[in-house]
Amino acid sequence: MESVVTNLLSEVKKQGRVHLTEVESKEVLKAYHIKVSTGYVATDQDTAATVASWLGYPVAMKILSPDISHKSDVGGVRVNLDSPEAVRKAFSEIMQNVKLHKPGANIQGILVDQMAPEGVELVIGATFSRQFGHAVMFGLGGIFIEVAGDVAFRIVPLTREDALGMIQEIRGRKILGNFRGKPAVDVNTLADIMQKLSLLLTDHPEILEVDLNPVIATAAGAVVVDARMALGEPKRISKTLYSSEEIITGMKRIFSPAGIAVIGASSDPSKLGYSTVKNIIDGGYKGKIYPINPKAEEILGRKCYKSIQDVPDQVDVAVIVIPAKNVADAVKALGEKGVAGAIVISSGFAEIGNNELQRELVAKAIESKVRILGPNIFGIYYTPADLCATFCTPYTEKGPTALSCQSGGVGMAIIGYSRSHKMGVSSIVGVGNKCDVDEDDLIEFFGQDPNTKVIAMHVEDIKDGAAFVKAAQKVSKEKPIVALKAGATSLGERAAFSHTGALAGDDRIYSAAFAKAGIVRVSNLEELLDCARSISKLPVPKGENVLIVTGAGGLGVLLADACSRHQIQLMTLDKDLDEAFKKFIPPFGATGNPVDITGGEPPETYEATIRLALEDDRVDALILGYWHTLVTPPLVFAETVIRAKKAAEAVKAPKPIVASLSGDVEVERAATLLESHGVPAFPYSSEKAVVVLSALYRWARMAGKIKS
Repeated sequence: MESVVTNLLSEVKKQGRVHLTEVESKEVLKAYHIKVSTGYVATDQDTAATVASWLGYPVAMKILSPDISHKSDVGGVRVNLDSPEAVRKAFSEIMQNVKLHKPGANIQGILVDQMAPEGVELVIGATFSRQFGHAVMFGLGGIFIEVAGDVAFRIVPLTREDALGMIQEIRGRKILGNFRGKPAVDVNTLADIMQKLSLLLTDHPEILEVDLNPVIATAAGAVVVDARMALGEPKRISKTLYSSEEIITGMKRIFSPAGIAVIGASSDPSKLGYSTVKNIIDGGYKGKIYPINPKAEEILGRKCYKSIQDVPDQVDVAVIVIPAKNVADAVKALGEKGVAGAIVISSGFAEIGNNELQRELVAKAIESKVRILGPNIFGIYYTPADLCATFCTPYTEKGPTALSCQSGGVGMAIIGYSRSHKMGVSSIVGVGNKCDVDEDDLIEFFGQDPNTKVIAMHVEDIKDGAAFVKAAQKVSKEKPIVALKAGATSLGERAAFSHTGALAGDDRIYSAAFAKAGIVRVSNLEELLDCARSISKLPVPKGENVLIVTGAGGLGVLLADACSRHQIQLMTLDKDLDEAFKKFIPPFGATGNPVDITGGEPPETYEATIRLALEDDRVDALILGYWHTLVTPPLVFAETVIRAKKAAEAVKAPKPIVASLSGDVEVERAATLLESHGVPAFPYSSEKAVVVLSALYRWARMAGKIKS
């Protein structure tokens, strides 16, 4: 089958064409055993009528031209033709319309095609991203794709699970089931088509766009009625130069250096070179510090060296804070010294359009075997090594979360949030222009870092999508990765030849890539930080059964609504468990799920119901809703939850617990106390507790941690 397609594509290229005709596109599909509607090309009215008689009425007729992609736009389509006279008339009308709207088009004839059986109109397609390669699309076809854009994407290669997951992901999936008396469509055939299309794109990556619309699906199978394809060169933005072992070895020296140099160190407090040296000292770094400045003898009590070559000892990493024009030469000198990496704080590169200077920096770095973080970054923090290699405020609170960001402003927000919420981090990394070290390098490093349990990333763009997905797929099996994609708009690199390309955009492809990589995508910075802090505190859930216990019925309803929005499955209580809860709550309370113990209950009721939930093997996770009352004040509630949690964990494995607190300002102190004992707690919000639990569940499902 590959040779048939190779020959066909070669002929198209020889003719200097980019677009395949419908007939050619269907030949490609047939070579991969994808069922297409039967049709023949006619060049005159009589031949068209004869072909229609062979096929059997009714038939459809479509203009065939390599110069016309959207046939309907030029009046080049007629359907449901039921007689020779109707066929002849349609032939004449189509030719007239095309000559009027596209007078210079190369017309090869008119395709007379079988009318497809009645069924559900779908679209299956593919597009190419310079970051991540090919992606397959699935969605509702016909006018639905024009109006609703109800589609799902996955990165090639597709697994069976990927294909079936796309079908379940679209909002209009109910139409594929037993809908209005019609039998359910054969979703397995649809999955087969998507997997075969994925194989086609793997074998022939020069096919950049595919648009199969409509694909008519029935209970008996599916048939492709119309098909378009476009060719091109599958150029990727970048490709990694380093193996996993090389990346990790270099990153270890950068993040835990025995010696660190500051190129451009200064004794002037107004200079970045001063604040950088001061932060390294004030952060408690225990290794050797080497300020580099040819005009100074010492800076902040540390001996100053005229050049990196003058340093007598090993230097693992250097922070660079000199003018951009001098950075490349400084990197060359670092390579001669055997330095593993450079943290380039200096700006003035591609971020202001100075691309040539950045290319020079990259070339020198590759030649010198020096890894570059940046340029144009605030620096890095790595608390296990007490390293604050930055000109920003020092940060020393240790914890299990590693964060990275492309923006200095976002970095400062991360620092402020971390300090305010007492989150503690293993690392905060600025990546800036990412001329070298990027997210896949960091994922590789943090994946094996024993000090990191959760990875959180602010991402504006990904350069080497293949390396990113590969690294994340490996690491996300054991460590949650949460990502915020900024700039969720189309790159504008893709011509709208097909519906697939027009609908993909940058953002949908990123979502598909994150899903393939096992990454939890969030929608805003606060959500990123809330999830990063909370997931690090929570044990992995063993199953999908989630229970709400609340002291306020209204809050319980809001929490249940949030669970529905965020794919959290509220369990149905077995009769014996329901009866067990009834023993502890007043008659005017409510069991079921949520369990409403009502606002007037004392701490003992909270403790009894929480312990019951945590000690019952059928409950996998618990959401608490608290209402501020004088009977059970906020701090008393927090202490009660902590006591119940400790008692339950003495006899049962820990379970995820999150809390939503409604009340006066005292609930803020209660939330802080709960957080310190491993219960993520959110005052004044019925949504946030559910969002972070949902993020944990999304990761656990992708990582295969949830029992089936």
